[in-house]
Amino acid sequence: MREGYIREEKLIEKTEIQKEMDIITDIVKTQNELKVANKNFEYAQDELVDYYVYEIKAIQAKLNYLIRIAKIKGIQSDMIKEVKYNFMILQDGEEAV
Repeated sequence: MREGYIREEKLIEKTEIQKEMDIITDIVKTQNELKVANKNFEYAQDELVDYYVYEIKAIQAKLNYLIRIAKIKGIQSDMIKEVKYNFMILQDGEEAV
């Protein structure tokens, strides 16, 4: 009997383009999470106000980090806007081109 785990297949490395697309997708999703948290904050009462304040701060910190990484990698805002547009279309039930 063998001890431990032996990887049988080599993991496939992502290309730089795939990594950039992952960052862009994460930015778009995080922006949507921030919108939802802000909307929830507007209707929060009592202790939930504190909860949403912390949630908004955490999401904003994540978004700032992702944007900083995107700038370092040279990702342009046009690319983010295009993915955001396609993401919104997919949420509406249509297929992106």
